[in-house]
Amino acid sequence: MPKVEKKLFTPGPLGVSLTTRQAMLRDLGSRDGEFIDTVKFIRNKLLELAEVSAETYTCVLVQGSGTFSVEAVLSTTIPRKGGKILVIENGAYGKRICQAVKVLGVDLMHLSFPEDKKVDVQKVAKCLQSNVFTNVAIVHCETSSGTFNPVTEVGALVQKYNPDASYFVDAMSSFGAVPLDLLKSNVHYLVSSANKCIEGVPGFAYVIAQTDKLLQCKGEARSLSLDLVAQYEGLEKNGQFRFTPPTHVLLAFKQALIELEAEGGVQGRANRYKTNSAVLQDGMKKMGFRQLLDPSDQGYIITSYHYPNHPNFNFQEFYQRLNDKDQVIYPGKVTDANCFRIGNIGHLFTEDMECLLQCIRNVCDDMDIPLPLPQK
Repeated sequence: MPKVEKKLFTPGPLGVSLTTRQAMLRDLGSRDGEFIDTVKFIRNKLLELAEVSAETYTCVLVQGSGTFSVEAVLSTTIPRKGGKILVIENGAYGKRICQAVKVLGVDLMHLSFPEDKKVDVQKVAKCLQSNVFTNVAIVHCETSSGTFNPVTEVGALVQKYNPDASYFVDAMSSFGAVPLDLLKSNVHYLVSSANKCIEGVPGFAYVIAQTDKLLQCKGEARSLSLDLVAQYEGLEKNGQFRFTPPTHVLLAFKQALIELEAEGGVQGRANRYKTNSAVLQDGMKKMGFRQLLDPSDQGYIITSYHYPNHPNFNFQEFYQRLNDKDQVIYPGKVTDANCFRIGNIGHLFTEDMECLLQCIRNVCDDMDIPLPLPQK
């Protein structure tokens, strides 16, 4: 291992604790009793985090990245006959849902909003009033910009105007650190990934599903490996995956869940991330960096910043100089602005944010970019 490890200020994969990594230093068979108990522990604990009852909701684990779980929900829950989905998007990850839907050949209505604004609830209401959908999808935290979308308000509108529709929330980079009442929000399917706010390592994702809704989809899946109903039935039957599970990753995730609980659960982790975000945003503001989003739209998972208006600024050089100092930030992912992103989730603390800010000051000095930056 390197003497000095890089700090990842990214939306995932994230830096994780040493004890979470150490949990992977064991080999367990996929049919081992201890491993089956680990899978059961994880499924139950995720339902506890979601604050839903195991009598009405279930948790289905899916091998692969978060996008695998997104596609599993779409390919399983949209009816083969008469299926029509509304995708509400304001960024790259909402657009990715649209891409997956198009590949499936499903009737799609795409309601798009500016990348630097949260979803407009009034426009969503008008759309739902005027159309009938079998499925509605939205991203909770759009990490291409950092905005939080009003998923609870949208869920109420789905219930009001399309009560038979399934409501799907992509909570990839919010679940585990951004409280969300699934029942109040009328959420039937929620997805997230091991390597986000719960601070596990990459290798699987999960779907928290209303069980009766899920079982109504039996026979609808357009994929063998991404058939959520079949995956659920396999896990319920014997606690095992249908195909080879990422055993080491699941051991790490169990440890990550234990550490999340020790930190105070969702609220405790939210508090740390909020503190990280506040330290970052205050320090960047003092240096003159401008946020992409208005404070009313900005979440506390990741923040996008405009490129400085200075002739010496070059993002690739800026990125590499920070990387050389073991500070890894992220390029922008919006199409209408030149910006970069800094995440504050993962195994990061106040001192890490302060170290990053000092490194940014040093890099700007090395690039002969005066601080604070001149404002337009």
